[in-house]
Amino acid sequence: MAVARITQVIGASPHSWEDAVRNALERANKTLRGITGIEVVKENAAVEDGRIVEFRATVQVTFILEGT
Repeated sequence: MAVARITQVIGASPHSWEDAVRNALERANKTLRGITGIEVVKENAAVEDGRIVEFRATVQVTFILEGT
């Protein structure tokens, strides 16, 4: 029987929310093995002078725990 865990990661991008999600997943892939899915739970942005300067995506990453 597999046991999964969920961790939350926040990705950022100056270009789009899609890029922010992709950046979050790419970063999670560097330290987590067995990723089986992601869920975008929040999108927000930093604004300066009335313009978006950074898109941010909060993502929950699901992965299978290894073990015996």
